[in-house]
Amino acid sequence: MSVWQLVAAGLVMLLGLLGVLVPGIPGPLIVWAGVMWWTLSEKSALAWVVLMAATALLLLNQVLKWLLPARNLRAVGTPYRALFLAGVAGIVGFFVIPVIGGVLGSVGGLYLLERIRLGSHGDAWASTRTALRAIGLSVLVELFACLLVVGAWIGAVVAG
Repeated sequence: MSVWQLVAAGLVMLLGLLGVLVPGIPGPLIVWAGVMWWTLSEKSALAWVVLMAATALLLLNQVLKWLLPARNLRAVGTPYRALFLAGVAGIVGFFVIPVIGGVLGSVGGLYLLERIRLGSHGDAWASTRTALRAIGLSVLVELFACLLVVGAWIGAVVAG
């Protein structure tokens, strides 16, 4: 696989990660498509193992997403822009501090944006907690699953 194809597959996966944060965009499917593209171009045993593991993980993610209770974000009052930017902070955090940085970046980013919007620590923290309950684990589980797939892909590219 050429360097340009590798970069393009990585950009597709990055688009999928961002798609997890935007309602209506099938982020996990886009991430999976990026891994599939890489696998079909790479044609190595490691690539096929990564694709099979990604498929299993993303299917499990879809089952968990349906099992977790959905909440209504409009009732919370947190702007969608703040939730999107908190998700971006989670993606950045995941790569700065692997695995746990995703959660720390998301929660920290949301708190910071709510602190700017609301002014006081107490109000910002209460709003952050309420928004996190409303979001539930659904988005976090989906984002984490996609990040694990992208991390496995990066590991396979480096090893391969």
